[in-house]
Amino acid sequence: MSHSLNATPLQALKARALKGIARVPGDKSISHRALMLGAMATGRTSISGLLEAEDVLNTGRAVTALGCPARKVKGSWEVIGRGVGGFSQPSQDLDFGNSGTGVRLMMGLLAGHDVRVRLVGDASLSRRPMRRVLAPLRQMGAEVEDDKETLPLTLKGSSDLIPIEYATPVPSAQVKSAVLLAGLCANGETTVVEREATRDHTERMLRHFGADIRTAKRDGGMAITVCGDVELEGRNVIVPGDPSSAAFLTAAALIVPESEVTIEGVLVNETRTGFYMTLREMGADVAFLNQRDEGGEPIADIRVRHSRLKGVRVPPERAPSMIDEYPVLAALAAYAEGETRMDGLAELKVKESDRLAATATGLQLNGVSARVDADSLIVAGGGVRGGGMVATHMDHRIAMAFLVMGLGSDRPVAVDDVTYVSTSFPEFRGLMEKLGAAFETPK
Repeated sequence: MSHSLNATPLQALKARALKGIARVPGDKSISHRALMLGAMATGRTSISGLLEAEDVLNTGRAVTALGCPARKVKGSWEVIGRGVGGFSQPSQDLDFGNSGTGVRLMMGLLAGHDVRVRLVGDASLSRRPMRRVLAPLRQMGAEVEDDKETLPLTLKGSSDLIPIEYATPVPSAQVKSAVLLAGLCANGETTVVEREATRDHTERMLRHFGADIRTAKRDGGMAITVCGDVELEGRNVIVPGDPSSAAFLTAAALIVPESEVTIEGVLVNETRTGFYMTLREMGADVAFLNQRDEGGEPIADIRVRHSRLKGVRVPPERAPSMIDEYPVLAALAAYAEGETRMDGLAELKVKESDRLAATATGLQLNGVSARVDADSLIVAGGGVRGGGMVATHMDHRIAMAFLVMGLGSDRPVAVDDVTYVSTSFPEFRGLMEKLGAAFETPK
């Protein structure tokens, strides 16, 4: 069961048609980066649509502790930056709560500053691996006391970083971003080579803030180079709706008969839309309307109508563009006709929980035939019996995926704890209820 002392169980009831227009909170990845680059820029950065969830607020507290105040002013957020290399020694530990993105990207920023900082997080984050981010940062000149590779750990940065060329051993936007952010403080050019494309929000936002960054194809992959010793200028940033949050509303509309839902202003960056590509292959009626650009990122309104879905094979190379959506895709696959096989999911084992095992177990508890085969998840469609209580393991996406699955089930589907939903999508329940979903505390 849950590890939370104040666990709040919740169950989803079978829903009537979901209808309406909704707007999901701002994208988490872009929110983190806007705060961090605002802190590294000179002058004022104004951010509208920032995700005000615990993960992002912890990043805001961290940049504030480093001497770059982040605060809400008249509905939007502002950061007063101190320029590249301008962080000051914080007087306390930097606490990132449950956020892997926040702490890993911050390690990249801290690497180029002459500060000694202790980084801490909650029980879940303290179990998650940091080695693959720390390895390249050590090559550049950062030090980690006691050679620790999980939180809490103390990182000592250097104002004299060495630029490197680094080939990422596994596709990871967090590793790539940490190295590029450290490269801002290195004297010369820092290059990251990736075999498979990962989210490119860091590159887009670096460009938006005036960094000298270029990308080139190399050996079938991509080389991304940033020039160090550059001045970034404070900018205005508009944060689009988070496609990973939109995925839960999309899935709910597909599951519940006669539903039609439109989600406005969602990020549709192609490094994040693997889930929607997969839905179309399954036969889903999903359309991107009113496509436009905001703050260097492509956005659209997503219209979803209830659809009969068929099982598909999701190839491993699609995983980086939909890594956060597999639990909710698995919930959808339970309602599809035939078998859905998702390959290449090793990364899911080191998320907020072992999402691969947690997803398979939750499906089985609710009468769905599902199994894990090495790094693959195989789900047999045909409907959901329900009646099970799913252990969320302090993982927001597991909680939301199974509550969505319960909207189409004859018997309620319960999760043992919804408190962690606030790390990414505090408005989840309210938005779903506005569209017609019903939840209650299990008896």
